[in-house]
Amino acid sequence: MRTRGWQGDIPADSDEARERILAAASRCVTRFGLQKTRLADVAAEAGVTRQTVYRYFSSVNEMLAAVAADGVGDFLDRMGTALAHVHTAEDAIVETIVYCLEVLPEEPALGLMLRVGETEFFTSEATSSGAIALGAEMLRRLPVDWAEQGYDQDAMTGLAELVMRIWLSFQMYPNHPPRSAAQMRAFIRRTVVPGTRSHQP
Repeated sequence: MRTRGWQGDIPADSDEARERILAAASRCVTRFGLQKTRLADVAAEAGVTRQTVYRYFSSVNEMLAAVAADGVGDFLDRMGTALAHVHTAEDAIVETIVYCLEVLPEEPALGLMLRVGETEFFTSEATSSGAIALGAEMLRRLPVDWAEQGYDQDAMTGLAELVMRIWLSFQMYPNHPPRSAAQMRAFIRRTVVPGTRSHQP
């Protein structure tokens, strides 16, 4: 790792350097918005050259996706706490979608990629294999006995993809006038949940 730059405070190792670049990127996204954040802005914020940033991220999109991923752990922990009352697969489907609709837009990292005019970047990421794996992890964090309810690993992956795609469609194309949380729960339970019951014993 080079020791040039970093505003005179050299990182201890490459992991710390990467973390600092991500922190700088997060601040830039907050300040400028997702679409207007440039690699040069992040480099200046971190106190390094653009070449240094390129040593850790091959593109701006890769860096911004990492900013979002950086906020995932905390989000999952809070979601698990908020949905600790969920114990069935049906409730997990409904409550996960509603929770993401209500909470994700306000997330400091993840939510930045969902705001008006910035959804194009997030859509390709939201249906990627990594995002679907995230969706599966979201479901596994809930106190549901998935095996007892007929969900093996493949079924969990399929369910996670379904949940992510439904959430994304609601996020990008909201109802006018908007549905209340109670109305959204009822709609999902009536239209989405029946199609998932074939997994249940």
